[in-house]
Amino acid sequence: MEPKDILKSMHAEMKQAVDHTLREFSSLHTGKATPAMLDGVRVQAYGSTVTLKEVAAVTTPDARTIMVQPWDKSVIVEVEKGIQEANLGLNPIVDGGILRVPVPELTGQRRLELAKTAGNMSEDGRVRIRQGRRDALDLLKSAKANGLPEDDFKRYEKEVQKAHDDYIAEVNEHLNKKETDLKKV
Repeated sequence: MEPKDILKSMHAEMKQAVDHTLREFSSLHTGKATPAMLDGVRVQAYGSTVTLKEVAAVTTPDARTIMVQPWDKSVIVEVEKGIQEANLGLNPIVDGGILRVPVPELTGQRRLELAKTAGNMSEDGRVRIRQGRRDALDLLKSAKANGLPEDDFKRYEKEVQKAHDDYIAEVNEHLNKKETDLKKV
């Protein structure tokens, strides 16, 4: 494998780790309602398990409420059950053909728990980034054994480390933003 291909693959892997971490962060609610809070909800409908987005429109009419409007009113009970079973601390209220999901105010203890969870999610992202660095360095070492000059190897090694540091800093920056959001009252 060519060194340029190794670096390209490494960047893609590290970018994917950052994106995954951001998606995980979006599942943590900071007291403000967002449709992303329900992204992980699975619903038993039409004989199979589907995502909530496949059976309903999810909107936020205000900062404290999520509104779920199933396209087929016959699945409203399954949607309600799916939201309750997702363990998000949310209790939907059936209101005609829609579900209103009030987002409760966060307590200080719950904010601390969510901040700790965000820290764990960011550590998972950092581990994935480190794995990408390790994989890239292993491939570069094998390229060196197959004739890559020492000077080129050192240059690529520095590029790998710089990319690693940049992606780690990006994850840390997103963690700081999330923790700041969680601390707002």
